[in-house]
Amino acid sequence: MARLYPLALFLSFLLTISPSLSTNSEGNALHALRSRLSDPTNVLQSWDPTLVNPCTWFHVTCDSSNHVTRLDLGNSNISGTLGPELGELRHLKYLELYRNDIGGKIPKELGNLKNLVSMDMYGNRFEGEIPKSFAKLKSLRFLRLNNNKLSGSIPRELTTLKDLKVFDVSNNYLCGTIPVDGPFASFPMESFENNKLNGPELKGLVPYDFGC
Repeated sequence: MARLYPLALFLSFLLTISPSLSTNSEGNALHALRSRLSDPTNVLQSWDPTLVNPCTWFHVTCDSSNHVTRLDLGNSNISGTLGPELGELRHLKYLELYRNDIGGKIPKELGNLKNLVSMDMYGNRFEGEIPKSFAKLKSLRFLRLNNNKLSGSIPRELTTLKDLKVFDVSNNYLCGTIPVDGPFASFPMESFENNKLNGPELKGLVPYDFGC
């Protein structure tokens, strides 16, 4: 038993610091995001990488365990790109990046945000395809990607998101057909307008990515 005692102490120590380690990894992820962004109006001025806990930063909300649950940077006059490090924010529920000047591809690592309820990234310059990894976001209820420069087809994997209530990809360069299964059966056509889409999918008649 005496030999086990130091091990027990060490394990107890790890359990004690694990929330801090998790919070620090989230802080590192947010600082990496900041390094990718141009911030002419100093919206991110409070994002101090020397602080272990990012919960004191403006536009960041945490829960009682000091995990980051909201990122509110909508309409903040920021530009740049997003990186894979955002996938480290495993407790994030709300990602609000709308009406900025953020471009580049949407990282597939955002599919790791299993607790995400809302993703608002409309009104930017995102390009490339909608990541198929978004199909892993089983808690997602709101996905707004309208008014960007997205291309390719709408991933059919998204039809498995049973809780999805709002889906807007209007004003992009998407091609192919519009899914008709799952939650897509109830989305209004306005959610898909001003793209290169060929209307609702005709199963068995043409491929879903017809016209891409």
